Amino acid sequence: MSDVGEQADSLDLVQTDCQTFGRPAAGEDPVKREQILDGAHRVFMRLGFDAASMNDITREAGVSKGTLYVYFKNKEDLFVAMIARQKQRIFSQMREVLDKGLPVRDTLHDWGVLFSTHLLSEKTIRGMRIVIGVIDRIPDLAGNFLAMGPGSGPVILANYLEKQVELGNLKDLEDPMRAGRQFSDLCLTGLFRNRLFGEMKEPPSREQIEANVASAIRVFMNTYGV
Repeated sequence: MSDVGEQADSLDLVQTDCQTFGRPAAGEDPVKREQILDGAHRVFMRLGFDAASMNDITREAGVSKGTLYVYFKNKEDLFVAMIARQKQRIFSQMREVLDKGLPVRDTLHDWGVLFSTHLLSEKTIRGMRIVIGVIDRIPDLAGNFLAMGPGSGPVILANYLEKQVELGNLKDLEDPMRAGRQFSDLCLTGLFRNRLFGEMKEPPSREQIEANVASAIRVFMNTYGV
């Protein structure tokens, strides 16, 4: 190898090491990003979307406005990132439940309780109300709230149900996605709208959620069980 080649390889190595072990580039420090999102979450939950300002968020997060704009271009961008982070966390927990290898009824129970507890929580209900409040002016916020990707909750549940059909644990499903949504809706029967529109002031008890999920499993398995 020539001296020029050796020098180039050495330079690449130094650059790689700097990128790996040096200080994160602007906008790439995951700890700082989480700090900003934590502060933004507290502000949005307390004030709502319209009343919250970037100044409020900088104060709550303990960062400068310059730092904030390095990571997020505006308030909408920040709110979308906050939603995406929460969705990623709950979807990860859902995958863990579905990957345990338990019998179908036990898996549906654990998934249903997790899903219902999350969706009926004060944090999630508050976020939904914020989105509904601005949906006419900022429809993209609702789009991001409902967006589905390969790792989203409805998709991973549909994939799980499809696998159970292949294993002979469920009848053939014409549409696994629709079947999964049917089960999800059954888990929330009589609870979700009451929470969203304020008739039910507090999240339901564990006992209420368990009873709803048990009923959902009976209906679902009477239709699709073998």
